[in-house]
Amino acid sequence: MSQTVRTRPGASPRELHRAYDTALLDLDGVVYAGGAAIAHAVESLDRARGAGMRLAYVTNNALRTPDAVAAHLTELGIPAAGDDVVTSAQAVARLISDAFPDGARVLVVGGEGLRAALRERGLRPVESADDEPDAVVQGYGGPDLAWGRFAEACYAVARGVPWFASNTDLTIPSGRGIAPGNGAAVEVVRIATGAEPRVAGKPLPPMHRETILRTGAKRPLVVGDRLDTDIEGAFNGGVDSLLVLTGVTDAAGLLAAPPEHRPTYVDEDLRGLLTGQPEVESGDGEFRCGGWRAAAGREELALDGDGAAVDGLRALCAAAWTAAGDGGCALDPGKALARLGR
Repeated sequence: MSQTVRTRPGASPRELHRAYDTALLDLDGVVYAGGAAIAHAVESLDRARGAGMRLAYVTNNALRTPDAVAAHLTELGIPAAGDDVVTSAQAVARLISDAFPDGARVLVVGGEGLRAALRERGLRPVESADDEPDAVVQGYGGPDLAWGRFAEACYAVARGVPWFASNTDLTIPSGRGIAPGNGAAVEVVRIATGAEPRVAGKPLPPMHRETILRTGAKRPLVVGDRLDTDIEGAFNGGVDSLLVLTGVTDAAGLLAAPPEHRPTYVDEDLRGLLTGQPEVESGDGEFRCGGWRAAAGREELALDGDGAAVDGLRALCAAAWTAAGDGGCALDPGKALARLGR
């Protein structure tokens, strides 16, 4: 898909929850981390919903069923039903069902969310390479997934059984920090077999297709914390995105983002849904947002002024992305980010 190279964050005179009909929200690092809601998430989502925005929760985490995810959200004070949740397990199950007939046997390496999604599509989960599986599917199985499950996948894949993966996120946020994700587990099977899986989750088209099919969104806004899944997925789908800085992406990574990883909007957290987004202005080699002025030098990014830190970051994004063009900015952001306390 041909895309115009974004050189600065976008502006919206309208509050985002009024400019878009549906928020396609990532969960880990956006709505919650571990078992706890992220600051300002509950009240921000409540206000956006009350103003008429549909909230859909779109996650690459294939461990839990949509009903279980919805129950967790409801416990956190965010009322949700299973139909409000779209998982990479559902996306990969559709991908498999498109390739195999009803009743096909699928060797599962993952959790109940993956098994439930397969059954929903008329597929039969099995547990062993000796069960003559028609396909192998791998999804995040949580910290207690037994090592022997990888061996079962390897036995089948090495025999030529088609291999699918819900997603390939290398890491996943937790309440204690960053933990290995399904992508790290996929690498175990890849290294042992030399095979390559077909992948369904963000940022790839099967996940975007699944999300649109299930939500019916007409003017969606992707909201996420990861450049290489949420934001790239929005880019691939040709829709706008909001990056929140409550998860794995830090300011330096955002400034160095190549075009497919540059979000439409940047904000601190989900309160960004409730506001408009300021314009980043330019002139005389500078980029201005709020009370900040940013510029790209020969070796580093420069920042001067004061005001809200996120406005300074927006100005820096414009300076960095403009300097980088269709690549990633290699200018040193250290001093500029130190002024923002980042």
